[in-house]
Amino acid sequence: MKNMVIRASLKNWFQLFYVHKFPAAGFKTTADGAIILQSVSNDIYQNLAVEDWIHDNMNLENRQVLYLWRNSPTVVIGRHQNPWQECNLKMMRQKNIKLARRRSGGGTVYHDLGNINLTFFTSKKKYERMENLKLVVKALKCLRPQLDVHATDRCDLLLNRNFKISGTAAKLGRTAYHHCTLLCSADRFLLSSVLKSPYKGIKSNATPSVPASVKNLFEEDPTLTCQIVMDAIAAEYAICHQIDHHVTLINPTDETVFPGINNKTKELQTWEWIYGKTPKFSISTCFSMVYKHSFLEVKVDMDVKHGRIEVCNINLPEEWLPPALCGELEKNLIGSKFCRSEMTALASALLRSCPQDYEVHRRWNLLYENMTTTLM
Repeated sequence: MKNMVIRASLKNWFQLFYVHKFPAAGFKTTADGAIILQSVSNDIYQNLAVEDWIHDNMNLENRQVLYLWRNSPTVVIGRHQNPWQECNLKMMRQKNIKLARRRSGGGTVYHDLGNINLTFFTSKKKYERMENLKLVVKALKCLRPQLDVHATDRCDLLLNRNFKISGTAAKLGRTAYHHCTLLCSADRFLLSSVLKSPYKGIKSNATPSVPASVKNLFEEDPTLTCQIVMDAIAAEYAICHQIDHHVTLINPTDETVFPGINNKTKELQTWEWIYGKTPKFSISTCFSMVYKHSFLEVKVDMDVKHGRIEVCNINLPEEWLPPALCGELEKNLIGSKFCRSEMTALASALLRSCPQDYEVHRRWNLLYENMTTTLM
């Protein structure tokens, strides 16, 4: 059974459990039980904002929440990861695939509408991710008893003992949540393509993802659609928590239900959050350029902190480009964002300040194109 509750009743429910910004000791609730929510949005930033809102604002001492959501094509990196190490940003730009950084740790995942996301909210005391995974396995077994699905010690779900169908991450604070993916009918070719970084020479202490062979449930049984699987998990959750199998549909942009949520959504979309939170890293790379039948090697070394270039050294033959011009580029890149658009703007501005020398301009553009292609 699935119902859309009217806005007024949903608003009243959240008001009952909303933790206002006054001392926790002054806030009391006698409510208990569990609830199942499902987002009507396929926008990754809106859906992640719901997680943040519930984690930050709801009193879950006597309340548990299952949150179901799906996204349009997106790569989601963990809180402490480096996007240049984890994914193919150039391909993502070409295919209009979003990049998001979540608040929890763990590895990088690919989302599309063939992937289900499940978030289990509890108090920190009641947090138990393995029990959540057992619930998912039980739901799948209820649908298809012959399925060979089990949870591993790493809190992944494997199909046929070899293929990963679900990965896990979590955030523990005043309240806790455990979220996991579930591959039903995702684009596996795109998944494997965008989760391969083409960028070389990066050194970082960022959390690396662990590669794994994956498979869709749909490939094992074509009747296992996202909707059927979500309904089964919701039903199993309802049985486990002794509640009605009632899924409440939510709109993540509704400020009357989630006060302040749009600010959370905006923050998750900022360059400062997605790229600026990348742990400090260095990149050392070489590339070759061919110009008028001549061949030359260029070496670039950079240190990047908070997504901005701290140190920049570009080594190339002095006779090929005026050293002063190359030095000016290095100087201007320091402090700038490590991103294609900012490098383009800086390079163009510097070029305009140079004498109108056609040969220098051609060489400059060639250097710039090779640097951005190799680095970003």
